[in-house]
Amino acid sequence: MTVPAIKVEGLWKEYVIGQASEQHRTFYDLLTYSLRAPLKRLRGLAGQTEGIEKFWALQDVNFDVQPGDVVGVVGRNGAGKSTLLKILSRITAPTKGKIEVRGRLASLLEVGTGFHPELSGRENIYLNATILGMARTEIARKFDDIVEFSGIEKFLDMPVKRYSSGMYVRLAFSVAAYVEADILLIDEVLAVGDAEFQKRCLGMMGEVAREGRSIVFVSHNLNALRNLCTSGILLSHGRFDGSGSIDEVIKKYISKDMTGREMSVEFPDCAPGKSARITRIAVDNQTSPSSGGVTVGTPFEISIAVEVRDGNVEYGVFFSCFDENQNRIFSSGSFFNDRLNGIKLPADTHVFKCIVPGDLLNSARYTLDVALLRNKNEIIHEELAALSFEISEDPDAIKIEGWHWPILGVVRPALKWEQASGG
Repeated sequence: MTVPAIKVEGLWKEYVIGQASEQHRTFYDLLTYSLRAPLKRLRGLAGQTEGIEKFWALQDVNFDVQPGDVVGVVGRNGAGKSTLLKILSRITAPTKGKIEVRGRLASLLEVGTGFHPELSGRENIYLNATILGMARTEIARKFDDIVEFSGIEKFLDMPVKRYSSGMYVRLAFSVAAYVEADILLIDEVLAVGDAEFQKRCLGMMGEVAREGRSIVFVSHNLNALRNLCTSGILLSHGRFDGSGSIDEVIKKYISKDMTGREMSVEFPDCAPGKSARITRIAVDNQTSPSSGGVTVGTPFEISIAVEVRDGNVEYGVFFSCFDENQNRIFSSGSFFNDRLNGIKLPADTHVFKCIVPGDLLNSARYTLDVALLRNKNEIIHEELAALSFEISEDPDAIKIEGWHWPILGVVRPALKWEQASGG
């Protein structure tokens, strides 16, 4: 029987909200805190925990990763994906549960983790690689390959505090990729890099997988997950929600919000400090809202509710519509409308609505990516694969005696036809 590279049993992780961490900048601060600590503990025992809220980021998660597996971790924002990788990387400890990791582990979880801003790229390669467990001789042997893959040779002796986030990711991924680790953990940080570098990273990860090493990959890029991963794990609100082949997991993830004829989803407030957030997305039949369903010939409405906390700022929403194969069918944004472009919203709840005409999309299932933007250049809240909805066939749409063939294609417009005699 094969021994798992990673074994997770009954994993729980609790976080505390509203409790400021103590910072001791001087010996006097530390001494004062130490003298106050017993009194604080007594007050806590007496039930005086005002302003403290707890929540479970992970709840009873169980799974195995076999040697050579490439596992995609799928789930919405706040599902616990990054928390899971931080626990596997031993950055944070679980509240309850057991984790067994067999073999050398390397991780790339956050941009610039393990980098010192005042040191150059060259110096940080040695620093970061050492943190990941590489010997100095091993670093020297692979140094040129790391630099070449990162593509930042020109800036190698510049302090990394002057690097862009994309350059950070290039360098950090290059170091992690060349660590001879048995297990590689990668979070969504690859989304920061440009398209060409992302392609190279995915190619490198494919090579690592073919060498028989295990990869645990967190990403909202469903195409990347489908192309790279062999299996998947689905997390929902911190709970394990299933596993299987990556196609099965992605299909379940996309269809998760299909709730009969009502196609909507509400989002919890995972970042109370944001100036604004998306609270709800819905797709409704515009002709007959009470009917719920959308057919090929039915105009439908995409509504995006937004809670604005920091008012008098320009906000707008943008969405992309994908088919079942993750092909982007079309995109649109509120700022494409002259009346909505540049408007500054007061602190309140606002709803943006977009009308999609009938006779545009064919019968199939579609998925929406939605983003909330400030000043058209800053994404402050993004929900990828936020809502899945279905457009069904309309039996009355085509009444042609003798026609029994399906109408194929992603789009199905009602086109105007004419006939004229002569050449």
